[in-house]
Amino acid sequence: MAEINTGGGEAKKGKPQKKNLRVDFTPMVDMNMLLITFFMFCTTLSKPQMMNLVMPTKDAPKDINQQSKVDREKTVTIILGADNVPYYYFGEPNYEDYKSLIASDYSPAGLRSMLTERNAKVLGNMLELRKEKYKEKVTQEEFNERSREIKDDKDGLVVVIKPTKESTYRNLVDVLDEMQICAIGTYAIVDMTEGDEFLLKNYESKGAAFAETKK
Repeated sequence: MAEINTGGGEAKKGKPQKKNLRVDFTPMVDMNMLLITFFMFCTTLSKPQMMNLVMPTKDAPKDINQQSKVDREKTVTIILGADNVPYYYFGEPNYEDYKSLIASDYSPAGLRSMLTERNAKVLGNMLELRKEKYKEKVTQEEFNERSREIKDDKDGLVVVIKPTKESTYRNLVDVLDEMQICAIGTYAIVDMTEGDEFLLKNYESKGAAFAETKK
């Protein structure tokens, strides 16, 4: 509320009368408190989200041949390269053919398109389950249990993620997001090997690196 104080005296002849203006901000404080309370009740505070990672065990397998060829065909290795460029290959690495290593990107038409195609069965089942959850046909507990069953499908894709020293933390977060979007049930983050570094070198040289080893 504004209040004008004229000073209580008569103005002298030839001089303008002074007027003191006083503004009361007390109602504004009450309004601000109401607004703060409103936003506190109506705004959902962001909560930190946790992501489960599957890390490789330090114990070596007793029999390296335990993994079948079918399992190898369902395995994709993603190498996080420099300049925000991911590379991937299927199954076991082919050091002779540099074209077996495929360059991609983090867009929906890149890694996501490949993972969606290779994991189509599991992803389709997950999408149906998410629709049921959206329509409230299943509870959260039932959704979590069925999600684990779907992702544990023996026909599901297995992804091995290998960051390089030139990759960024954002690259790792992006590829982990794709694991959730594409319903990848089994994936692991492992260190780069000399063979992986050779694959990148051979790709960049378009096979010249492998040709040098043959001389």
